[in-house]
Amino acid sequence: MPAEHEEDLVYVKLAECLYRNRTSGTYFAFVKRKGKQIRKSLKTKDRKLAERRLSEFRKQAANLTASPEERRTPFSALAERWLKIHNVHLKPSSADRNVRCVKELNKTFGKLPVSEITKRHCEDWMANRGTGIAASTFNKDALVLRAIFDYAQEDGLILDNPARVVKRRKVVDKEIVIPAREQYERLLEEIGKLDGRASESAKLVQLLALSGMRLGEATRILWREVDFERGQFTVSGGGVGTKNGETRVVPLFPRLRRFLEEVRPEGAGFDQEQIIGIDSTKSALQSACEAGGLPRFTHHSFRHFFVSNAIEAGVDFKTIAAWIGHKDGGILVAKTYGHLRQTHSQEMAKLLA
Repeated sequence: MPAEHEEDLVYVKLAECLYRNRTSGTYFAFVKRKGKQIRKSLKTKDRKLAERRLSEFRKQAANLTASPEERRTPFSALAERWLKIHNVHLKPSSADRNVRCVKELNKTFGKLPVSEITKRHCEDWMANRGTGIAASTFNKDALVLRAIFDYAQEDGLILDNPARVVKRRKVVDKEIVIPAREQYERLLEEIGKLDGRASESAKLVQLLALSGMRLGEATRILWREVDFERGQFTVSGGGVGTKNGETRVVPLFPRLRRFLEEVRPEGAGFDQEQIIGIDSTKSALQSACEAGGLPRFTHHSFRHFFVSNAIEAGVDFKTIAAWIGHKDGGILVAKTYGHLRQTHSQEMAKLLA
């Protein structure tokens, strides 16, 4: 029996493009686009609701403008096209993040034709990718996946976005570990015992701890951006940009001034040089923490260290926010850094006696 006759036995036509399954009573849409019949369940047994959904579906089908060959574009090729367009106005760090997300997504979807990727594919990816990684990492990948399929839909390659079934995972705030002053000093001692670039590693840790800068800001700052006469330094991101895209001018704190004066090169011609000669000291930090029996501190721990010291010294949240490059007037500082070190908290608790 011909296929169309089989369909006649299963579905009964009620109106133009509107059919009902004889067995289940569920309504279906049958729409022809570029010579190909598209069938879709309207997921209802209610005639009025089915008619409204049919109307929406026909509008979607009208936007399916790509040829059959174009609709078979591999996901990897579409993702590459999306990257070129979407990354144009992004900061390098944000653009690089998107590139990493696409590289990860291509492991699952890369060779599949865009029009053949279904919700089931996305659900399987969600189940597999969501295991063993941070919620924030999963959410970034999921955001890019949905954006690529939105782009495919706008380009007339697909009817709807199959990745809409992928839900964000709840991000649980990480416990913030702030070095105590004794731990900070111990860490510098342990770093000093390491071979190789121990000197630069110690310089980087001190610059982070005494300035409150982010890692990328601290490793890109130039000597010419430190104005000893005016008592200030400029955080520009070294041409790459700060996290919020704005340059800021920060006071040259007394301890930071002393540190910079100690490590400042002698002679002329160093103004265009970077203060720090390395991009990271992750391995040195890990080795020093293990050797000293210290918690596993990261680069960002010393930004916490700076902010915590400022809070304990009585500096208001709004001023601290301006120093470290937050634009919210201190709201995030109050929320994220408002707690103090346990030792300081205990000392303050004694005042209640």
